[in-house]
Formats: sequence, structure tokens, C-alpha cells
Amino acid sequence: MRPGTPLAPGKLARRDYEYARRGTANVFCIVEPTRGRHHTHATPNRKAARFARALRRIAQAHPAAKTIHLVMDNLNTHCAKSLSDSFGEREGRRLWARFTVHYTPKHGSWLNPAELEASLWSRGGLGRDRVATFTESSRRTRAWNARANRSRRSIRWRFTTADARRVFGYKRSVTHGSKH
Repeated sequence: MRPGTPLAPGKLARRDYEYARRGTANVFCIVEPTRGRHHTHATPNRKAARFARALRRIAQAHPAAKTIHLVMDNLNTHCAKSLSDSFGEREGRRLWARFTVHYTPKHGSWLNPAELEASLWSRGGLGRDRVATFTESSRRTRAWNARANRSRRSIRWRFTTADARRVFGYKRSVTHGSKH
């Protein structure tokens, strides 16, 4: 506890505290927006191997899917190399091929349903609390996931491509890439 400000004429005494950082953690916010299925989970860090395991979890949750559309940001570990480094070249390529990747625009990540998932998780799993341990963060994340999955909390996405063109002044363009 830091020393506070003493009582003064016309002012209340104040107490302050010293923030002690006890480490950091990462949360992969994974959601199937229209189905209301949540695969959000905490990890000790956001290194490539953790990302690779997160994608494997998604693929295992959908064994019959021919392609899985993945919307994500442009973090340097969010690439095929992370899977190849973690699982070997052949398995990494096989797993990456199951995904059709859609990277969010550099300045438009707020459009991403994962940003909504992060906000829902933060408000519902953490509230205003500072979580002291990774174990507690992981426990809270699992509990939040269970509640969200029971309620099938879905995200109804209403911001369309036409809205983006109107709001941001985007011009229609021809893109070459995804065949889906």
C-alpha cells in the first residue's frame, strides 16, 4: 500500500495502492458466431506453438468440415509456418489446408466477431477483477465458456459489405484468392 494523501481543508483523505504485475496471459477468443459455440481458452502466452494448438482444437471440433473459415488478425504467428514448426511440415500443411483464412483489415479489427467475443469474455469472465494467477484465469475462462455454450450465445452480424463500402468509402474491387 502506498502512502495516501492526508485530509486537508475541503478535501477528503485518499488511499492509493501499488499495482504489482504478476505476469501476463493470452486468451484465444474463438467463436462460431451464428451457431453460438465458443472455444475460447487461456494460454500462458501467444507464441506460435499455442496458436498451432488452438487451430488443431478448432479442426478437431469439426472433423467432417471440408473447409473452416477462419477470421483473424494479422499477428506474425497467425500463419502456416506456426503449424509446420509445431507439428512438422506435412502435418502442418495438412492442417492449414483445412482453413480458409480471412485476415481482418489492419485498421478494422473492431469489425471482427472475435473482438466481440473478447469483450463478452472480458465482461462475463473477469468483470472488474484482476486475476492473480494463470490457473484462476484458465478456470474462469472454462466456466465462462460453459455458460456461453449452454446459452448458445450467438453473434448476429449486421454490418455488411455494403455498409463497409458506404461508411468507409471503399470501392468495389476484384479480389483473387478464396474460391469459397
